[in-house]
Amino acid sequence: MVVNPSQQQERAFLVGVEFRTRGRGGRSGKTSSTTITAGAQAARDHATSVAASSSASALPADSPDFSSEESLDELRALATSAGAQVAGEFTQSRDRPDPATLIGKGKLEEIAGAAASVSADVILFDHDLSPSQQRNIERVVNTRVIDRTQLILDIFARHARTREGQLQVELAQLEYMLPRLAGRGVEMSQLGGGIGTRGPGETQLETDRRKIYRRVRHVKQQIENVRRIRAQQRQRRESVPVALVALVGYTNAGKSTLFNALTKANVVASSRMFATLDPTIRGVELPSKRKILFSDTVGFIRHLPHTLVSAFRATLEEVQRATLIIQVSDASSPVSAEQDAQVESVLKELEADKKPRLWVMNKIDLLLPKQRESLRDSEQTVHVSAAKGIGLSTLLDRVDAVLEGDRPRRVRLRIPQKEGKILALLEAGARIYSRQYQDGLVVLLEAEAPASLLRRMREWVVE
Repeated sequence: MVVNPSQQQERAFLVGVEFRTRGRGGRSGKTSSTTITAGAQAARDHATSVAASSSASALPADSPDFSSEESLDELRALATSAGAQVAGEFTQSRDRPDPATLIGKGKLEEIAGAAASVSADVILFDHDLSPSQQRNIERVVNTRVIDRTQLILDIFARHARTREGQLQVELAQLEYMLPRLAGRGVEMSQLGGGIGTRGPGETQLETDRRKIYRRVRHVKQQIENVRRIRAQQRQRRESVPVALVALVGYTNAGKSTLFNALTKANVVASSRMFATLDPTIRGVELPSKRKILFSDTVGFIRHLPHTLVSAFRATLEEVQRATLIIQVSDASSPVSAEQDAQVESVLKELEADKKPRLWVMNKIDLLLPKQRESLRDSEQTVHVSAAKGIGLSTLLDRVDAVLEGDRPRRVRLRIPQKEGKILALLEAGARIYSRQYQDGLVVLLEAEAPASLLRRMREWVVE
């Protein structure tokens, strides 16, 4: 008997949580805030203007926070990416979190009734829960409870394809699990001492904890091996003057689609969140005939779990080592400015926020014609549609202008015709502006070529 895949979907009940605090002058606002560095302000200005023109509900430019509705929209997208079917939703607004249950026992009883009425299999909280909060909530709702971090980890586990990606996800999951394991039944711990903790042998809790620690050490060792191999590959790449350009951005901003359009690669591009986990590097030829490398990276997200940033450090080293960072934003999203602020905070954590950067506003094909006509590129910002191939040549020209290494130079060359290999190299790697043949023995050329290529031809350069 074949089971319909839709019947296997878990029914999820979503709980959005918003906390308010009193600010100066009695104004209320969200407790969370994100600091935006000066480097991100240009992109924020573009993103805010596009977002404001595409949606009347866009947030003001001085507020990088997501509204409760936008946060719930993102949680809904995360739930769908995890393979769940959204059965119901609930939003709670409070002045401050409840230490025991996050949102209070009364509201939990309401959620329990609402979740039961739609036969929910799991309740997803758009907030991180402490181990004790998660246990207290489950006692009231009598349903499995998953917080935001656990949900993101589950999506990463579903999408990890390579051995490296699977190791990184497993490490993040183990590190997430450890405090929750230690939080259960402190009275069982043999390390505690005192009345009620003495007994023969090792408890199950200690056995489980010891197994997890052993596995964490093993996984870290394997990831360290991956980092060593990646460092060797990087060292070989850096021995040749080839610049590395890293694509970064919020999840589902269209990085993989742009990567495929620029490099003619076939990386999986999906509208689901975190479709790309494993880094991919491909070569591209710029208009100046210089060869560079593009790297596609994992998407960032609001409140990206720190365990994931740590576990994926081997992958994100490509961002740290990049010559240039291209930050991709979704121009059609009403929260594009807020997403840019979150990307900026992750880049700051990676200590990559001071690197040279270009901002790409993607998905302009989804804007109204009047909105598209009002868009203007600048030295730092390019508007493109990766899906439709709009603006890609402008982007490559801008990358060519920004990159300093191996800059092309216009020269005159006098090459004997018998040097067929040199002439073929010049034809493939340079722009030829003029060509003259002398006596059937020598070719006079005026060409523009990268410095690395000209070094191989210096004996034929005419001063």
